[in-house]
Amino acid sequence: MLSSSPTSIAEDASSSRGHARVNRLVQQLVPNQTSAQEDTDVKVLDAGEFFHAKTFSLKGKTMFISGGSRGIGLAIAVRAAREGCNVIIAAKTVKAHPKLPGTIYTAAEAIRKAGGRALAVQTDIRFEEQVRAAVEKGVEMFGGIDICVNNASAIQLTPTTQTTMKRYDLMHQINTRGTFLVSKVCIPYLKKSENGHILNLSPPLNMFRRWFAPHVAYTMAKYGMSMCALGMAGELEQDGVAVNTLWPRTTIATAAVNNLLGGSDMMRTSRTAEIMADAAFEILRRDARKVSGQFFVDETVLRACGVTEFAKYNVTKGMSQDELTPDFFC
Repeated sequence: MLSSSPTSIAEDASSSRGHARVNRLVQQLVPNQTSAQEDTDVKVLDAGEFFHAKTFSLKGKTMFISGGSRGIGLAIAVRAAREGCNVIIAAKTVKAHPKLPGTIYTAAEAIRKAGGRALAVQTDIRFEEQVRAAVEKGVEMFGGIDICVNNASAIQLTPTTQTTMKRYDLMHQINTRGTFLVSKVCIPYLKKSENGHILNLSPPLNMFRRWFAPHVAYTMAKYGMSMCALGMAGELEQDGVAVNTLWPRTTIATAAVNNLLGGSDMMRTSRTAEIMADAAFEILRRDARKVSGQFFVDETVLRACGVTEFAKYNVTKGMSQDELTPDFFC
């Protein structure tokens, strides 16, 4: 996870000592949190190391992204397309919903307009055969896969007794299992890439009870995505494939925020998805052998790259940073 000061960019939480190290970094970004223990076995990058890491062009590279028909996923895909990246959109929506605008086809068109090539494949990542078919179609069209973005996610913020097992299963099948499955199928191609990256849109492994108690099932499912990154970063280190996570400092103006969380009031105090897209772009173009195993936060990634003005990302122009709604786990 990135620190707001140039001391640390990411953290490992594989041990009890690791929990504290993560929490200490969270405290630097959000001062009202506390920590208790010490270090871990993963190298912690500072802002200078991140900024000065070798960068690669995304032109001609191929991104496989789950759930990229709208919101943050679409913004990341379009940002990559502006650099000439090919994008495989693997999502379920083929017909627009009144409350969920966008389909895999409108996403593909947006990618093409941005300058990239696109392949839209209707895919439910709960099913292995569908994931394998989507990956194979993408490889057939573009020749390989260089980037895997695990964006698809399900959410329900309910306590244990109000969480049906159907919803529990859905969150774990899409968030944790889906991330594992999509990564698993993409890895053989990522190993062949010049600069292979996996990026999971999931939070730092912040082991405070406050993030579990109100919605245990959801937190477990999202942290499962981060645990995939933690483990796979070590597993793939010798192969030169980077595995990282990215999470927003504030709420992002998406359909989930509007429909499930805070409605129009929270939308006004959110940032646009472009901040996540810009941060993802900076991560994905960095040297995979140097930048891996990190839990990134959007704002601090961009600060490490020299960005100091963030008002352009506000939904409500003129709103101060203190008025924005912090996201979960931050």
